[in-house]
Amino acid sequence: MESKKEEKHMKWWHLSLFGIGCTIGTGFFLGTSVGIQHGGPSIVLAIVLAGIVTYIVFDALAKLTASHPEKGAFRTYAKQAYGHWAGFSVGWIYWFSEILIMGSQLTALSIFSRFWFPNIPLWLFALGYAVLGLLVLLLGAKKLSQIENIFAVMKVAAIMMFILLAGAFVFGLMDGVKQLHIPSNLDAFFPTGWMGFWASLIFAFYAFGGIEVMGLMAVQLKQPKEAPKSGKVMILSLVTIYVISLALALVLVPWDEFNTEKSPFIIALKDFDLGFVPHIINGALIIAGFSTMVASFYGVTTILVSLAEDGDAPSFFAREGKLAVPIPSLVLLIIGIAVSIVMSLVLPDKIYTYITTAAGLMLLYNWLFIILSARKLMKVPQKAQLKYYAGILLLIAGVSGTLINQTNRPGFLISLVIIGLIGIVVLFMNKKWKKEPQ
Repeated sequence: MESKKEEKHMKWWHLSLFGIGCTIGTGFFLGTSVGIQHGGPSIVLAIVLAGIVTYIVFDALAKLTASHPEKGAFRTYAKQAYGHWAGFSVGWIYWFSEILIMGSQLTALSIFSRFWFPNIPLWLFALGYAVLGLLVLLLGAKKLSQIENIFAVMKVAAIMMFILLAGAFVFGLMDGVKQLHIPSNLDAFFPTGWMGFWASLIFAFYAFGGIEVMGLMAVQLKQPKEAPKSGKVMILSLVTIYVISLALALVLVPWDEFNTEKSPFIIALKDFDLGFVPHIINGALIIAGFSTMVASFYGVTTILVSLAEDGDAPSFFAREGKLAVPIPSLVLLIIGIAVSIVMSLVLPDKIYTYITTAAGLMLLYNWLFIILSARKLMKVPQKAQLKYYAGILLLIAGVSGTLINQTNRPGFLISLVIIGLIGIVVLFMNKKWKKEPQ
C-alpha cells in the first residue's frame, strides 16, 4: 500500500523516465534491422513519423486519463465511446499484441545470445529466458518495478555508449573508418523506393511500443494535467536518441549489410578493434530485451485479470492465490510462451519478422482505437481534430505497408486471423451485452 501512495505523487519527469525505460527494447534494438532491410537509410524518416504518431496517440490517451481517470484505461474509454463490444475487443487485441510481442522478444533475446554461442538453437535460449522471466514475474509488482528501473538505466547507457563510440569514428576522433556512407541524394536515401519506405513504417512504429503502459501510469501523477507534457518530453527524447544512433550506424555500414541475425549496433561496430566493448553492448541489449519481455509477461497477466474482473474473460482468471499472479492467468501465459518457443523451433529464419509484423499491427489497431475514443469522448478543437486525422492516416499507412512486401504479409494475415477470432466471439456475446443495463 505504501508504494501506491508514493506512486500517486509521481512528477511529470518521473513518468517521462518510466516511459523511456519501458519503451526501449527489442523493437528498437533488433526490429529496426528489418526496417533497414526494407527501407535503407529512410528508416530514419520512418522513425520521426512514428514518433509523431506516438505522441498524438499518447496525447489523446493522457488527456482522457487526466479528465476521466479509469482503472481499465484505454479499454474503458473504448467501451464508453462505442459500447461493450469495443471495450471487449480492445482488451483482447491488447492481450494478443502482448503475447506476440513476448514471442518476438524471446526470439530477439535468443538471436542476441548467439553472438556468444552461435551453435546453440534459438528455442533452447528462448526456453531459458522464459523460465528466468517467469521467476522474476513471480517476485511481485514491487520487486519487478525496482528491477525495471535498474534495467532502464542500463538500456539508455548502452545507446549512449554506442552514440559516443560511433560518433567518435564518424567525426574522426578515432581511426579505423575506411569510408562513410552518407546518402548524397534522394535515391541513396530511398534505395528501395517509396514502396520500401512504406513497408518499413511498421517496424518504426514497433520501436515505440509501450505507451499504453504510460497511459495506465498517468493516473498516478501528482498533477494529472501534466501527463501530455511528460509524453512530449519522453517521445522527443526517444526520437532524438533513436535517430542519432540509427543515423550513425547507417553512416558507418552500408544499409544492405544489416540483417536480423544481429543488432544493427553490433553490426555497425563489427569492423573496429574495440576489444570487449561489443560484448558489453550485446550484454546490455540482452538486459534491455529481457526487461521488456518481463514487462510483457506482466502486461499479459494484468490485462487478463482486468478482463476477467469486468466479465470479459472467465472469472477464474482473476482468482487470487498465494502467488503474485493468479494461477489460471499464469498457466495461460506459460501456454503462450510454449507456442512461441515451438514456433522459433519450426520457423527459426522467418519467425522474428512474422511475429514482429503481427505484434506491430496489433499495437497499431489499439492505437487507432485510442484516437477514435478520444475524438468521441472529448470536445476536440479543430486544430486537434486535424492532428488526430493525421495520426489515423499514418497508422493506416503503417498497416497497409505490410501488404507491399511478401515477407511482411504472413504477419498481416496472423493479425487478421486474431481480429477475426475476436470478432466471432463478439458476435456470440452481443446478445448477452444487449440485455445489460445501459
